[in-house]
Amino acid sequence: MENNFSLADKVIVVTGGTGILGNSFVNAIVEAGGSVGILGRNAQVAEERAEAINKAGGKAIGLVADVMDEAQLTECKKQVLDRFGKIDGLVNAAGGNQPEGVLMPDADIFNMSIAGMKKVMDLNLWGTIIPTQIFGQSIAETGKGSIVNISSMNSKRAISRVLGYNMGKAGVDYYNQWFAVELANRYGDAIRMNAIAPGFFLTEQNRNLLTNADGTYTDRGGMVIKQTPFKRFGNPDELKGALVWLLSDASQFVTGTMICVDGGFSVYGGV
Repeated sequence: MENNFSLADKVIVVTGGTGILGNSFVNAIVEAGGSVGILGRNAQVAEERAEAINKAGGKAIGLVADVMDEAQLTECKKQVLDRFGKIDGLVNAAGGNQPEGVLMPDADIFNMSIAGMKKVMDLNLWGTIIPTQIFGQSIAETGKGSIVNISSMNSKRAISRVLGYNMGKAGVDYYNQWFAVELANRYGDAIRMNAIAPGFFLTEQNRNLLTNADGTYTDRGGMVIKQTPFKRFGNPDELKGALVWLLSDASQFVTGTMICVDGGFSVYGGV
């Protein structure tokens, strides 16, 4: 029986591939038989992860770029094509929040850092759109492929303090739908775009915000757990199944959709 969930012979680029969630995405692709481009700003981590995969019998290349820099992304695309000859898919995992995009509880709401909020919004929205423009062109030349964007619970509910991040991910949601339709109008079912919306997973960006040094929850972390029916944070490996499905031919009639992997956070009304 044909395994439609296989990524064998597929070449997938993962932006944000040097992060915690990005690492799970990279490993999921390799475990499903795909070749992967690990793209991030941390050259050492990208190369180390690629080297480990290659030594274990997989196929990977480390790529160094800022997702807001078209020239750097174009160079990375050339490196992938030189190594593998084609690109079949893209995972837009780069993004996140930054200190200047956070409004603390005691801060004046009418004196927010507009520049900080815009910077975070741009990173998450345009940091998804720009890589799609660069790598999507090669996917079109391959003739068939899948693009997966990474959304967030922040686009589903009003999460306090992080307006720029909320707006950036909300923009990603609309872009995900709009671009999926435009792809279908031009390429039929050959190129698809979908999204995954992770719930709350501990990463380097939010660990200190959600947990104390002894592993207990902060007040904010406790509120997240209260709102999550599973009553725990997610494990990054729990994103693998949804990602492989969306990248593989098993989801070939799926486009413009969003899969929430969130322990029920997005649907729970609190009562």
